Amino acid sequence: MTQDELKTLVGQAALHYVEPGTIVGVGTGSTVNKFIDALASIKHTIAGAVSSSVASTERLKALGIQVFEAGEVDELAVYIDGADEIDHAGYMIKGGGAALTREKIVAAQSRKFVCIADESKLVQVLGQFPLPVEIIPMATQRIAREFAALGGTATVRLKDGHPLLTDNGQHILDVTGLKISDPLAFESQVNQWPGVVTVGVFALQKASVCLLGTADGVKTLTF
Repeated sequence: MTQDELKTLVGQAALHYVEPGTIVGVGTGSTVNKFIDALASIKHTIAGAVSSSVASTERLKALGIQVFEAGEVDELAVYIDGADEIDHAGYMIKGGGAALTREKIVAAQSRKFVCIADESKLVQVLGQFPLPVEIIPMATQRIAREFAALGGTATVRLKDGHPLLTDNGQHILDVTGLKISDPLAFESQVNQWPGVVTVGVFALQKASVCLLGTADGVKTLTF
């Protein structure tokens, strides 16, 4: 199967975790788009969705699914989102789509995080995928030096030759050269640096379940 077919497979499999009558937390990215398309087939059974990005909100609304603001909902039963990397403990790197801050907010609001990914995303140690970090622009150089001290190289993510602006109006640093052997400690450390909005390590908001698209079908990992 192609990577696109694997994404479709896990997007459809995630419907099993959607509880009738509830508001569903929805992430961002190409795999999540497959889930959103699948969700449209059962939209009459759910109350709506809370979205982690402008792009996902637009896609949900286009398919006739009501979208609520995070502040309008106390708790979500489930959050469905992809990952750029996930390890065997359910810790993830996220933020390739630049929506990591809102993704982490919605994940924290949810009782269960279901990660949907193809098997290429499963790793032994996090860090091969460039780590996204949303930052306040005035702190760029100092935060880059902090990562350099850890052996990483930080680069401002660009779009059309200019720093990409997130949905929150901030910049993204992509950091290479890291091996994140203790994701919980690493997330806590980087979160303390002034100017960091969100680091793209999801350890405190780890996955409960990962639906992994493989050549043999969907493999379910629980953490």
